[in-house]
Amino acid sequence: MLQYPIVLRVLPILLSIILLEAILIHRSRKGRFSWQESLASLGVMLGYHLSRIIFGAIPIGVYSFVWEHRLWTVSLNHGWSLLLLFLGLEFCYYWYHRLSHQVPWLWATHAVHHSSTHFNLSAAYRLGWTGWLSGNFLFFAPLCWLGFHPIAIATTLSINLLYQFWIHTELIPKLGWVEWIFNTPSHHRVHHASNPEYINRNYGGVLIIFDHLFATFTEEHSNRSLDYGLTRPLRSHNPVRIALHGWSRLLQALRVS
Repeated sequence: MLQYPIVLRVLPILLSIILLEAILIHRSRKGRFSWQESLASLGVMLGYHLSRIIFGAIPIGVYSFVWEHRLWTVSLNHGWSLLLLFLGLEFCYYWYHRLSHQVPWLWATHAVHHSSTHFNLSAAYRLGWTGWLSGNFLFFAPLCWLGFHPIAIATTLSINLLYQFWIHTELIPKLGWVEWIFNTPSHHRVHHASNPEYINRNYGGVLIIFDHLFATFTEEHSNRSLDYGLTRPLRSHNPVRIALHGWSRLLQALRVS
């Protein structure tokens, strides 16, 4: 995805919070912390940012072309236009995320994020390296065509990603009325769970309202334990294998068919 480097600027803070969570999990009775898996996630994250450096010209070129052929120019000097950009991006993110679970070509990249068998903050940035190939960035191009500047779109996407960092944890319980509007750790635990009743649910980024609107919302049930990871588990801590296993399985499926 096209993103402005906000996350990189706060990366030391995020890594410190990840370490703090790891200590809390290790000392508590809430579960076992896998250092191997978390280090693998760190390797995947480094590869993700490297892939953006190498292939970043592809989304930049596409967005530059779309911007040159935009319908209007939307000024962001007004509160209503900022709100419109936020809601528009949330809408696009919802459909990008939903289709990434349903279209094999998109899932080959997104499966990387769901490959962790432990749900913690270190898994937040286990992100696929091949979004430039899947075309993830294309889902947000209509916003550019309608007149939102590419940098504004990229910045809002980074804020979306930064928000989602804190919802990758089992340490935070349900949050009352907040659960009705915003994506929360409880909602995102459901999204990452591989239990049959939870698969392909809760696609929201910052908001959960589009899941309610399009009937993809499921609440977390406290009487059911959650299993995380892929339905066909990937038993590897090799960042390269983690990043490319989705494409390998897609090619195998194509050969069989």
